[in-house]
Amino acid sequence: MLIITERKLKKTKMKKVDIQELLNAGAHFGHLTKKWNPNMAPYIYGKKNGIHIINLYKTAAQIEEAQKALKQIASAGRKILYVSTKKQAKDIIADKAQKVNMPYIAERWPGGMLTNFVTIRKAVKKMAAIDKMKKDGTYETLSKKEKLQTDRLRAKLEKNLGSIVDMTRLPAALIVVDINKEHVAVAEANKLGIPVFAIVDTNTDPRKVTFPVPANDDASKSIELVLDYLTDAIAEGLEIRKQERERAKAEKEAAKQMAEKAEVAAKETKAEEKTEETKEEKN
Repeated sequence: MLIITERKLKKTKMKKVDIQELLNAGAHFGHLTKKWNPNMAPYIYGKKNGIHIINLYKTAAQIEEAQKALKQIASAGRKILYVSTKKQAKDIIADKAQKVNMPYIAERWPGGMLTNFVTIRKAVKKMAAIDKMKKDGTYETLSKKEKLQTDRLRAKLEKNLGSIVDMTRLPAALIVVDINKEHVAVAEANKLGIPVFAIVDTNTDPRKVTFPVPANDDASKSIELVLDYLTDAIAEGLEIRKQERERAKAEKEAAKQMAEKAEVAAKETKAEEKTEETKEEKN
């Protein structure tokens, strides 16, 4: 099994991060030097015109490290939650998450989303209950006012939680853009020991996340490129899982066929033996 897995990993080898692509996307631009966080020093190349410049070689190394971990998580069949509610990133986050069928939060982060997950799941189930009411006709028995209240509740729940309907248990990891803005999400993940993969700009503290990727978290091109790399890793992990499941299914089917053949052969042998016994008795 291990040998087969290793071969597949070689076949689906991750494409190398392109420094020029990162440069073209403006991933190297940090914040004003006066707004920097000293803990970002190891990832800073220098400064120009009062702005810190991020070392893109460090960025590339961090992306590759994050890719390996994300591929492993995805290949294990676990969910990875994308998080960013900032204007420049919310649409990108939603697009990338949907491509790999992962949950995401692009609107307001619901307090206790992780630490009080049971309550959040109840709210998600409430949406399903309302949908069921509309299907079985119960909804039509409500008054006009009750219908209006129910519709408003359903719309609110859909806006805030509709993107995590399929997340039936805590995610195995978070991908975050702008950890300063999403500090509550990061804090909840840290409290529960859930690894956080995040784009960290020069005004953030990379120590708060498990896999920091130093890059510009304000420019949409930079955000999209980094998330492309990370999402690509998840897609490859999912493909590995798909291949392994197909192989397991094929092996199971082959074993079943062999068992059936063995059973048929045993019956034929038994029938032949019985025929021989009958001949001997006649003689």
